[in-house]
Amino acid sequence: MRTYVLRRFLLTIPTLFGLTVLIFGAMRVLPGGGLGAFVVDDMVSQTLTDAQIQLIKKELGLDKPLYIQYSSWMRDVFDGSFGYSQSRGGEPIRDLIMSRGIISAEIGILSVLLSWVIGLPVGMLSAIKPNSIWDKLASTTTVLFLALPNFWLGLLIVLAWVVWWGYHPPFVGVNPWVDPVANFEIIIGPILVMSTSMAAVIARMARSSLFEVLRQDYVKTAKSKGLAERIVIARHVLPNALLPVLTISGVMLGFVMGGSVAVEVAFMTPGLGRSIVLATIERDMNVVQSLVLLYGIIFIIVNLIIDLLYSVLDPRIRMS
Repeated sequence: MRTYVLRRFLLTIPTLFGLTVLIFGAMRVLPGGGLGAFVVDDMVSQTLTDAQIQLIKKELGLDKPLYIQYSSWMRDVFDGSFGYSQSRGGEPIRDLIMSRGIISAEIGILSVLLSWVIGLPVGMLSAIKPNSIWDKLASTTTVLFLALPNFWLGLLIVLAWVVWWGYHPPFVGVNPWVDPVANFEIIIGPILVMSTSMAAVIARMARSSLFEVLRQDYVKTAKSKGLAERIVIARHVLPNALLPVLTISGVMLGFVMGGSVAVEVAFMTPGLGRSIVLATIERDMNVVQSLVLLYGIIFIIVNLIIDLLYSVLDPRIRMS
């Protein structure tokens, strides 16, 4: 077990390194060469003289070799500041993460939990009672929610809130320990939108996995010994059937983080996803590259945790 855990941890090192190089390189090949917020559009860039552009590059450290720029960015990441925002007067990106990251974390975590709470029971009942009315209804509903784009569903909910009920959620970020009610009003819309598509995926995956496991010989043997169905499902079916569901949950986290950008914009949610969009519009490349890196680190860590949980549920994994 220790060898497996150590091997998984060591594999994350080159993955993180490759991620940082990829993000850093992508930011440097974009138009503006990293000048970002100082050269917002072509009209502004044309009014700047070559001497002014060189002075701005020197102040930002963009006149230095790429490996020095990369090491400087890594130093900012490791000291926790994540660099400094060009469009916010040199504000540390850490402050932006601390002020808006709580809301994005709430949306992501609660969306995944709600999708499990909804999707797993639906998939279980569909597998236990195949070809029933419940199974057909669940299959139709899951396909419907998989077909609906998250941003479109978000806009539909916003339209219903504003036009039909005259409701306007607060657009200023509020932490849950400051005002739980206002915080709930901010996150409930994005959570509902994000969890519906994920619940549909989990329901279909759980149904397929449970349907296959229920027909295995060891399950039939357990039933033939007179064990109650709930005991058979809890001890023999679920531990094996949940492995694919657990794996797909880690993959879905990437869709959660990517989809949260569009959903937060649709709901005007003051989270990190909307901050990425605003930073892109403002061409604040320091904010964009640091937030994208943060999303990538979270994705890698969560998938590492899922790999470790996978080894706990299936001892064959850690023996390989």
